[in-house]
Amino acid sequence: MAVHRALRVTLVACAGFYVCRYALHDDTMATYALFAAVATGVLSQLGGGPEDRARTLLAVLPGAYLLVTTGTLLAVRAWSAALGMLVVGFAVAYGSVGGPRLVGLANGLQLFYILPCFPPYQPGALPSRLAGVSIGLVLLAGAELALWPERTPVRYQDRLARATETVARLADSAADACTAPRASAGATDLDDPATATATAGRDPTGPTRPAAQAAGPGRSAGASGPLAASRAAVDGLRPSRVPVLERPASAGAADRALTHAAAALRYTRTQLARVVTLGAGAPTPETAVLLRATARALREAAPAVRAHAPAPDPAPVQEAITDFETARAEPAQEPWPATPQAAEARLRLGCIALDAAEGARFLLIAVRISRHAPVPPDPHPGDRWRSPFWYAHLPTRTLWWRRFRGHLTPRSVYFQNALRIAAALAAARLVAGALDLAHGFWALLATLTLMRTCAADTRTTLRPALTGTLLGALATVPLLLAVGERPAVYAAVLPVAMLVAFTAGPLLGLAWGQGLFTVVVAMIFTQLAPSDWRLAETRLIDVVTGAAVGTLAGLCAWPRGGGSELRRSVADLLRDSALALQETVAVVTGTTTGTGALRRAQHTLTFAEASYAQFQTERHDQAMDGPNWQAALLACQHTTRGAEQLLTRCPPGSLAPWPRTVERLERDAALVAGAFQQQSHGLRRRRRPGRTELRLAETEEVLLGERTLAASPPADPLLLTATDLSVWLSGLLDDLAAVSPPGAAPAPAPAPAPGRTP
Repeated sequence: MAVHRALRVTLVACAGFYVCRYALHDDTMATYALFAAVATGVLSQLGGGPEDRARTLLAVLPGAYLLVTTGTLLAVRAWSAALGMLVVGFAVAYGSVGGPRLVGLANGLQLFYILPCFPPYQPGALPSRLAGVSIGLVLLAGAELALWPERTPVRYQDRLARATETVARLADSAADACTAPRASAGATDLDDPATATATAGRDPTGPTRPAAQAAGPGRSAGASGPLAASRAAVDGLRPSRVPVLERPASAGAADRALTHAAAALRYTRTQLARVVTLGAGAPTPETAVLLRATARALREAAPAVRAHAPAPDPAPVQEAITDFETARAEPAQEPWPATPQAAEARLRLGCIALDAAEGARFLLIAVRISRHAPVPPDPHPGDRWRSPFWYAHLPTRTLWWRRFRGHLTPRSVYFQNALRIAAALAAARLVAGALDLAHGFWALLATLTLMRTCAADTRTTLRPALTGTLLGALATVPLLLAVGERPAVYAAVLPVAMLVAFTAGPLLGLAWGQGLFTVVVAMIFTQLAPSDWRLAETRLIDVVTGAAVGTLAGLCAWPRGGGSELRRSVADLLRDSALALQETVAVVTGTTTGTGALRRAQHTLTFAEASYAQFQTERHDQAMDGPNWQAALLACQHTTRGAEQLLTRCPPGSLAPWPRTVERLERDAALVAGAFQQQSHGLRRRRRPGRTELRLAETEEVLLGERTLAASPPADPLLLTATDLSVWLSGLLDDLAAVSPPGAAPAPAPAPAPGRTP
């Protein structure tokens, strides 16, 4: 595919250049036709299939016209061009917050301003410049459709559909586990964090025991396959496992819904894994019925995600949830477990299954939104902490405005990168003007292509880039001396040189790419004006200047890249998640009406996810016992998703008539929040709280030891909400246990207070 792409760009660039230069005798038009093809075909990344790529190229035309016009008019003075570079550089780079398509186009769009903002100042040449841009982009769009069209990549919807089908099979296994007799111990999946932690620390039919003494609950041997398969399928939805251009990361409702659907599926899968682990034992037929309905809902959602079936209807699974809640509140028809521990285990198992079913219902609604199908009206308009699907009822322009406004803060990596790039490009433009560089745009191109998101990565690129440019310049000198001013020779060799540069450069490394591209630009400019060996010297000076400016900018502006911001944002997220879970318990118990803690946690989660995405693109010497960033994000995601479901299902203040239950739940929530705060405190102090597992075990003992509600189902169905909350808190502890590895040096934990940490 890379060869075909390089061949397309080479043919389009050379065709546009030769026609404009030798047939129309317009050097300006030829230059812009060639660089338009290179900017969008080499420096940009286009996603989707051939039709999508062609539409993207045509959609770029208005923006390219605006940038070329702006650069042409501001080239009158060096300071005006630099000021325009600052504004344009920030706007184009910050536009990447809108989604992966804009990320892929950012470098190419920058070039549409960089090229015309240098002397000579020729407003009269604007029509030729715009015509050249049109020729380059239109020819490249046609080539995407006609010349070796690339295979359409795997869509995110297909990945989500396959994962949904796999989780549906896990739901069937969970239902089997709730109807099968107790199996022998030892069939646990310790590679699964959702089951390993639960298995190691407690027995569903007995009191909590130390991990070394726990035999673990049994389950049927056939459950191991669905557990492993579902885990692999859901892991395939991670952003790091999906190509950047195929991620549903735009601000529109459809992409938000796909992301929400993936999060709901991950939450459902986690709960189903716990059911499989804890379910074998006393038969629970009502739970099995609910799990069968969950499996049917997931199977209905899978083809709908692919648009191979109508949008799914959440009514059947909602009816199953209602029937289950009614059944578990009524006196049992079959004998109830004799021991309090077994009764508690059965109640807890039902709560976990109910969470899984709620996750499936959320998934169906999210799929409907992604298909632009009608959804129920928002019962709490404008209240994001009680309306998980608030975005479904807002205009697209409002969603985009909220996305751009939300990241206008120095805490956002999008803002940091945009400001760093804009400042570096503006500084490079000023330096190029002050030094009167003959081809100053090469300096800005070097700054743009060599600068990375952290200073360490930028320094790493310098040596191969400068080495390659030097070798390319040395190879260019004898070429220019030997051939001299014979444009026909350069015209004949240019396609071969360009194809080799665009093909071998990415395969052999940055040094080869810079060296070969140096030879290519020499062949281009010798056809536009008489040149001598000093052209190679100019190229080398420009690249060194641009690289130096980019390095200095990286050292001055957020030099550590996403690492430090990830640590801060995850610490904030753990803190806000602690407050959100306490707020959720307080709202359900009736002690408060909500203070916006869940909304803050949702907002902080967006920054943490963005920081983690950038962190994964950088080089790091991370110790083997470092924090598990993904586990921290998953724990906080489960906090917000579980809170959304509980606040949707449980009426506010429903537990107010039971003050002793409220007191216990608030104490439990404070203990779990303290564990989150402990992790947050450890990250801020750069200490990994290794005694977290001991503390979690103590908290788990409180949760399980005090949650035996009765020896038979409680008389009041609302009291079951207390069990729902306890099981949710217990699951959060399981998730949190994977954040720090055992044996790390502990950090002193702050007292679990309801206020925000400093």
